Amino acid sequence: MGLTSQESETIQPDISSVSTTPEEKRMNTSQSAPIARAVGASSAQAVERHSAEVLKVSTRSRPSAVAGAIAGVIRDSGVAEVQSIGAGATNQAIKAVAIARSYLSEEGVDIVCTPSFIDVAIDDEERTAIRLLVERR
Repeated sequence: MGLTSQESETIQPDISSVSTTPEEKRMNTSQSAPIARAVGASSAQAVERHSAEVLKVSTRSRPSAVAGAIAGVIRDSGVAEVQSIGAGATNQAIKAVAIARSYLSEEGVDIVCTPSFIDVAIDDEERTAIRLLVERR
């Protein structure tokens, strides 16, 4: 299923345990909608989008808190999308996925992470983000 940028929707999970930083607040504004195409893809190429909850990670996000949110979303729907912009945020996101994997392995659930690039509009400016699609194996 391919979506145009007009059809794409960011679903914000209820993750009250994860604190929101100013950078994340800017990413969560109504002006920040992901552009539904992979970096480098032509406008004619559609990208398959999963209906996953989107977790946005910043440099100051606590990996254990993000991991708990990832584990909760995986338990509920089986698919989570983690987005990060920049090296520090991506580092925190990767650590969170590893921690979430250990949380879920205690319950007999294994996950797999598929990284990709995605263009995200923040304050009317297009930025390239890392998208980690986390799914049950």
